[in-house]
Amino acid sequence: MRIEEEAMAGGLLTDLYELNMAASYLRRGMTDTAIFSLFVRKLPPGRGFLVTAGLEDCLNFLEGFGFSGAELDYLGRTRRYGRDVLEAFEHLRFTGDVWAVPEGRVVFAEEPIVEVSAPIAEAQLVETVLLNHMTFQTSVATKAARCVLAADGAQMVDFAFRRTQGIDAAMTVARASAIAGFSATSNVEAARRYGLRAAGTMAHSFVEVFGDEEAAFEAFAADFPGESTFLVDTYDTLSGVQAAIAVARRMRLSGRVGVRLDSGDLAELSRQTRRMLDGAGLHEAKIFASGGLDEYAIAELVRQGAPIDAYGVGTKMGVSADAPSLDSAYKLAAYGGRPVMKLSTGKVTAPGAKQVFRGDSGDIVGLRDEPTPPGYRPLLAPVMTAGRRLATPEPIGVMRDRCAADLARLPASARALRDPKPPQVRYSRQLTQLSHRVRGEIQTALAGRSAHGHASDSTATADYRDGSSGDTP
Repeated sequence: MRIEEEAMAGGLLTDLYELNMAASYLRRGMTDTAIFSLFVRKLPPGRGFLVTAGLEDCLNFLEGFGFSGAELDYLGRTRRYGRDVLEAFEHLRFTGDVWAVPEGRVVFAEEPIVEVSAPIAEAQLVETVLLNHMTFQTSVATKAARCVLAADGAQMVDFAFRRTQGIDAAMTVARASAIAGFSATSNVEAARRYGLRAAGTMAHSFVEVFGDEEAAFEAFAADFPGESTFLVDTYDTLSGVQAAIAVARRMRLSGRVGVRLDSGDLAELSRQTRRMLDGAGLHEAKIFASGGLDEYAIAELVRQGAPIDAYGVGTKMGVSADAPSLDSAYKLAAYGGRPVMKLSTGKVTAPGAKQVFRGDSGDIVGLRDEPTPPGYRPLLAPVMTAGRRLATPEPIGVMRDRCAADLARLPASARALRDPKPPQVRYSRQLTQLSHRVRGEIQTALAGRSAHGHASDSTATADYRDGSSGDTP
C-alpha cells in the first residue's frame, strides 16, 4: 500500500452496520450521490435553543477519511466482506460536498445543521463520527451559552478538564465553551491548541503546604506578579480575605489582584468580601467564584445581587449535566436524484437538499434551490467540495461574536433558563409540497404491495397512517 494511503485512517470509527451497508452498496456498484441531513429532532427539556459546535472536527475527519492497512487487515480477519469489498475500502476516500450552519450559530429543532452529499457508501460510513462531534459539542456549547446568559456580563472560565468524560472531551469542551462566550480555560493544552487564554489560581493544597495563608499568598504573589488571585476559603473564608488584603497591602500588589470563593454561601460571602476589599482601598480587586456552579446557581447569585466578577464553571457545564445528549439524527434525504423520506411514527423526515432561512419573524426550513424569501437570509453555506474544505478554519473569536449576536436576537422566552419557549420553525411551501408528493408516492407503493399480497399483514400500513397523522412535513 502506498505511504499516502497508510496515512489515511478512521474507516473503523463507525458502527458495524454502516460498514455492512457500505459493503453491500460497493459490491452492487451503487455509487449514486446520497444526501443526508444532520439535525436535532427535538430540544431537550429546559432548552429554548441550541448553539452549533463541532463542525471543524467533522471537516478534519472527512479530509483524512480512509482505511489504513491495519484497519483493512482487521476487517479481512474478522469480517466476511470478500476481497472485492476490501479492495474497494482500500481506495475509498470522502469525495463529497458538505453544506453546514457555521459554528456558534443559534439553531432549533428540525433544522438541518449539516448536509452531506456524496456517493452513498462514503456518506453512510461517516455518519457515526459526524453525529458524535456535532451532538456532544453542540450540547456543551448550548450549556455554556446558558451560563453566559445567566452571568449577566461577568466573565466565565472553563474549569471542566478534571471532570469531563475523557481527555478528548476536555479539549472540545474548552473550545465549545469559548465559542459560547467563555473568556478563558484552566486547560493549558486547550489554550495552546485553540489560542485561548489560560487562567488559574491555586489549590487548597498550596495553602496547606505553607501552613499559613499569608505565607502562601505572599509566595504566590512573588512568583506570579500581576496575576495574583488568592483562594481564601481553605480554613475560614473571611480570615482568608483578611490575609489576602494584608499581603496585597504589604507587597503593594497591582494588576490582576483578586480572591476566589469556592464554598459556602457565595452570595453573602461575596458581599462581605467586597466590603472588606473596598474598605482596604482595593476597589479594583476582583471576586472570583467557583464550586459546583451551573446556569441556575449563577442566575440565583445574580438575582441576589452578589458582587461577583467572574465564575469558574466545571462539571455541570463540561458534561451538560441536565441535558447530556441530544436527539440528533443523520437521515437520508435523497438518493440518485430521487427525494426520499422516513415515515416512522414520531420520526418523519423531510426529503430533499434543504436550506434554513432566518428572518425577524422566525426560521423557515425550505429546499436548497428555492429562492430566499424577502427579508430572510440562508444559514447553511458550502464548506467542503469534492472532499476538500473551501476555507481556512475560522478564528474562535469570530464564532464567539456570532454566538453573542444570535443570543442577543433571541426572544426572551427562548433565552429563559426555566420553561423556555423556542421560536416556531416553519416549512416552506415548496418543501411541504415535495413532502406531500413523496409521501403520496410511498403510500401508493405500499397500497399496491398490499393489494398484491406482498405485505404480510396490515401493520406497516397502520404504522404509516399513525406516523402521517400528526408529523410534519
